Amino acid sequence: MWIRSAGERDLTQIQSLLVETWHDTYDGLYGVEKVDAITADWHAVPKLKERLNRPQSEFVVADNGEAILGVAFASTKDGRAVHLHQLYVRPAAQGQGVGAALLAEIEDCFPEARLFRLEVEPENGKAVGFYQRSGFKEVGKTENCGTADSGVPALIFEKAIR
Repeated sequence: MWIRSAGERDLTQIQSLLVETWHDTYDGLYGVEKVDAITADWHAVPKLKERLNRPQSEFVVADNGEAILGVAFASTKDGRAVHLHQLYVRPAAQGQGVGAALLAEIEDCFPEARLFRLEVEPENGKAVGFYQRSGFKEVGKTENCGTADSGVPALIFEKAIR
C-alpha cells in the first residue's frame, strides 16, 4: 500500500468508498434513507472534484494497486491550524494501519501546522477510539457536523503537534 495524492481518475472510486463506509458506519444510527441523502450531497463527484485543486489543502488516498483503501482530506487557512475534513477507510481494510498511514501523511503535508482539528460522530466508537489513540483530545461538541444545518452531531477533537 502506498499513500498518494488523489487525482480526477480516482473520484468515482473515492465516492464508492465513502458511500460504502458511511452505510457501514451510520445506517444503524441515521437510517439508510438519511445516509443516502448525506452521501449523495457530501460525496458527489463534483464536490469531490472541487477538492483536487483547493488552495492550502491535501487530498490523499491509500492505494494497494488494486483498489483505493482509504481517503483523507484536510485544509488550512493560515498553515498553523489544520482541519481534517475526512479520513475514511474501506470497512474491509479497517484495523490494518490504513488510517494511521493516511493521518501521518496528512500531518506531514502541513509542516508549519501546530494544531489539527476534526469532528467525529459521538456514536462512531471505532473512529473516536482511533483518534484518541492518535493523540487527539475532545475539546467541544457541535450539533451540525460538516454543514450549518446537517443535524449530524459531532465531537470536536484537537491535537497539538510539533
